[in-house]
Amino acid sequence: MSKGRKSGKTGGFVPFLCNLLGTLILLSVILCALPVTVPRFLGYEIYSVVSGSMEPAIPVGSLLYVEHAEPEDLPEGEVIAFRSGNSVVSHRLVRNNRVEGELTTKGDANAGEDLNAVPYGDVIGRVTYHVPVLGRLLFLFTNDIGKLYVICFAASGVMLNLLASVLRSRRRTDG
Repeated sequence: MSKGRKSGKTGGFVPFLCNLLGTLILLSVILCALPVTVPRFLGYEIYSVVSGSMEPAIPVGSLLYVEHAEPEDLPEGEVIAFRSGNSVVSHRLVRNNRVEGELTTKGDANAGEDLNAVPYGDVIGRVTYHVPVLGRLLFLFTNDIGKLYVICFAASGVMLNLLASVLRSRRRTDG
């Protein structure tokens, strides 16, 4: 054994540290992606809350899980998601006007009902779950810069694991 080097199964402290950091980085990327990806496989659509119209029940920055529902079957008091122009809005259902085929909605924090009725065709579904703060994660996975950051972060984890492997193999050949 040469001076200044330790022997052991792990091949030394530096490869162990690189491997540990690389694995932690990869696990953090996977754990951040789970709440955004897995529910989609279960049939949920996912949106983030960008306005305070449903506070305090659903705070800004929440992640919404929306499941498909037939508009005519939605009960009053249910929180629903619907398209309004280029946006997705989540408000509470005040009245289901089945004859007209439209819904009257209201944000919990708003003083009055929404001015425009929601046609059945614009309804996405009912808000089943919401998780505060996680809506900010959706930003990472839906815009180009965020995706680039996630890919670079995951790549750094892979590279740290590769570095650990190279350091260990060098130690074995030098050994």
